[in-house]
Amino acid sequence: MSRSLRRGALAATALVFSLATLSACGAGNNAQTLGVRPDNAATSVDAITIQNATVVTQPEANAAGPAVVTGTVFNNGGIAQTLDSVTLPGTSATVKLSPAKGSGPVTVPSHGSVQLGGAGNASAVIENGHEATKNGDAQQVVFTFSRTGDVGLRAFVWPANSFFKDVGPSTSPTPSGTPSGSSSGTPAAGAEGESGRPGGTADTPSDTPSDSASASH
Repeated sequence: MSRSLRRGALAATALVFSLATLSACGAGNNAQTLGVRPDNAATSVDAITIQNATVVTQPEANAAGPAVVTGTVFNNGGIAQTLDSVTLPGTSATVKLSPAKGSGPVTVPSHGSVQLGGAGNASAVIENGHEATKNGDAQQVVFTFSRTGDVGLRAFVWPANSFFKDVGPSTSPTPSGTPSGSSSGTPAAGAEGESGRPGGTADTPSDTPSDSASASH
């Protein structure tokens, strides 16, 4: 083999080794170089990053009641922002935002984050979620911030089971005026009253003449 051919073969071998080394590094600590993305929706616009955005419905299929938008909102900027609204374009959904404590806007602190959904966290409740969403869909969701403006993505719609059990919506409220127990004030048959007698019949007062005493007069 001539000297020029040997030189070319050595160069090609070095190039292959370099590419293999770079590929190994990309698959190591910084897996983002491979385009790996979480299963749930995530996006970034300016200083705002949203991760794991999901629409969570009632645990039972076709059950009426609210749904919720969950996820984590990060503010990578130096100025706090408020989450002014969450909307579901193409639907009649109304989303009510509430902070983790008290009332007022949901504020995302500078270089901080806010969790939506779950006990003790801020919430975004879709009040007519049963009509507006459908399990298995990828629903367009738009978060509107005080400085960044609209940040949109498509979030999967899942029932409040398995991984989403602890961040799902509360169950459908009992209709107003109807208590959760007996629907009337009349004790059920066989129920014990104050006297301990079936049907709640109280003892005859001691100063009231009995029927037998009245008949003797």
